[in-house]
Order: sequence, then structure tokens, then C-alpha cells
Amino acid sequence: MGNNENNVSRMNPGVAAYMESLLVTNPLMESMYRAAIKALQLPAGSHGLDAGCGVGLQALLLADAVGPSGYVTGLDVSPEFLARGTEIIREAGFSERISFQEGSVAKLPFDDNTFDWVWSANCVGYGPWEPMPLLKELVRVVKPGGTMAILAWSSEELLPGYPVLEARLKATSAGIAPFVKSNGPEMHFLRALGWFRELDVEGVQGQTFAGSVCAPLNNSIRKAMEDLLEMRWPGAESELAREDRAEFLRLCKPNSRDFILDHPDYYAFFTCSMFWGKVR
Repeated sequence: MGNNENNVSRMNPGVAAYMESLLVTNPLMESMYRAAIKALQLPAGSHGLDAGCGVGLQALLLADAVGPSGYVTGLDVSPEFLARGTEIIREAGFSERISFQEGSVAKLPFDDNTFDWVWSANCVGYGPWEPMPLLKELVRVVKPGGTMAILAWSSEELLPGYPVLEARLKATSAGIAPFVKSNGPEMHFLRALGWFRELDVEGVQGQTFAGSVCAPLNNSIRKAMEDLLEMRWPGAESELAREDRAEFLRLCKPNSRDFILDHPDYYAFFTCSMFWGKVR
């Protein structure tokens, strides 16, 4: 544990903070990811790619899905993430079933037809960049008949009782990110069915998976929700009218006496959406 603490202390503060948020918020996401992976029906013993794997949290779930004779390769551009991921899989006892490689999804360092399936969560298609070149790379490395799946955060209701404020927060730059206003509607993640059709992927499907929290919140869920509220609308108060800004700070900051997570009737839900199909 001491070595990991030393590594984190040398890390770029922004990278370290984002990594910590991924770990802290994972209890909110894991059930959704498990449900999505189950829907894919990945073959036992298959070898797949987790493109944009971060610290390897979904790689663990994917490896569990394909069983002890299966294998998962995780790829990410961040060596810091991969170093932490290596520790996570070792601690979980999955070092023989998962490996990591540094590289970019824009130019995957793998031969054509390498994998039985490819998965990408909150990465390919989930950003302000053109999705098709990245998707073509995913298609390239999947064997004919293999599965390609992309998944991303798609909605949330985190401020029960304050729908107008939440709607205004969702309309801020932070609220619509990673989509940007200058992009056309065809660039939005929820238009991915069209991307898959353009790639001539067969049997394309889309499905949304939901997670929720309900008071009373245990310590890990409460901390996860605090981080989620902090991550969801960074800097949004600068785009709000004065009254909305005051309401946002009153409800969404942990040091406020009216912090919404303290409400005895607190309930929230959030969703991720997945699109997948078979590569020809």
C-alpha cells in the first residue's frame, strides 16, 4: 500500500484526483456494468479488448464474464491508470487473466482480427471528437462474427424535488459535456445506431441500464454520490442566474447545512446506454 501511496503522490494532481473519483464512484456503476456485460453474452473462454480501460475496473467484470479460460486485454493512453490497474487486478487475483497495454484507441497496436470481442466504456463515441475513425479501429481488430460494444453515461436525476434547477444545470456546458454545442446532432452518443449501420455491423442493438440510490446512504455510497455531484457539473455555477447559483451551492456542496444527500427521503437514479452488434 505504501508504494501505491508514493506513486499517487508523484502523479499529476488532476490525474490523481480523476483516478480517485473513478474508484470512489465505482460502487454506483458496477451493477449497471454487470447488467450490460451480461446482455452481451460473451462466450466463455473468449479473448476480448477493453478499449480505454482506465484503471481496469470493467476489465475485472469482463474477465469474470468470460470465465477462467478467457482473457481480457486492457488498453489506455495513461500509464498512471495502467499502473494502478495492474495493482487492482493483482489484488483481485486476476493477473493471469488480464493484461494491460499502453496505447491509443485512435491507432490500436493490434493486428486485424485479433479479438473475439471489444468493449469500450465512456471512451469511444463519448467525447467531442469524431467517432467513426475510432469505431473503425475497433471493427478492424475484431474477428468476423465477434461483438463490438460501446457504452456511456446517458442520464441522471440527482436533485429530487428540484427539477427546474436540475434542468438548468443540464443545459450548462458542464451539463451537456462531453457533447459540445458546435457538434451536429449526429455526433451525439445516443445516435450510435447510425454509426454502427454505417460500419455495416450486423444485429445492432441499443439498451439502457439504470442504477439508483436510496436513503439512508451507507458511507461508501454517500462518498460516491458526493464525488458524482462534484464531477457532474464542474463550474456550472458560473452559467447560472444568481438565484439558481445560490440554490445549487446550497444543495450540492457537502459543507452546506442543506446538502441534499442529508435529506432523509433522498433518492436518485442514473443510466448508462450501450450499443452493440456483430462485426461482419
